[in-house]
Amino acid sequence: MRRFVLFIPLAIFLGIGVFLWRGLQLDPTELPSALLNKPFPQFELPSLYDEGKMLNADDLKGEAALVNVWATWCPSCKEEHAQLNSIKAEGYKVIGINYKDERQKAKIWLNKYLDPYATNVYDDKGSLGLDLGVYGAPETYVIDAQGVIRYKHVGVVDQQVWTKLKGIIDQINSSEKVAAQ
Repeated sequence: MRRFVLFIPLAIFLGIGVFLWRGLQLDPTELPSALLNKPFPQFELPSLYDEGKMLNADDLKGEAALVNVWATWCPSCKEEHAQLNSIKAEGYKVIGINYKDERQKAKIWLNKYLDPYATNVYDDKGSLGLDLGVYGAPETYVIDAQGVIRYKHVGVVDQQVWTKLKGIIDQINSSEKVAAQ
């Protein structure tokens, strides 16, 4: 029995080692979301450009789109911005959520780096971000034409990520086309 007790610290050490090794296999951009396959959260927030114009979840419906959470204080958002402009140029709809930012800074930033967003929601207090479960900017969601969240990506949208997101959007569009016939 005494010999068995001597091996307990070794067993604990090995157990912790396996647990930590397993954690290294996880992809941090594949964070689970409780909102997958659920409608976009209800909200009523102003447009970034027109503080008198209130937007809500119905304003995001109509076609499959990317919903991109961004801010001027976010260096990764600057990194992905050119890719978002390319996505817009390809004819895909990109909706922005300006997250915990200053309105004037955001307007200047979009004027300087071009505006890829069809609509831009101004979420200065982060209430919509909280409802979405945003960990931090940038985060990008794929929604279908009915405003249902189909995918969530945490981190920069680069060409490799866009290839994956584009495939998801194209699949949504083709399945919605079949359903409409």
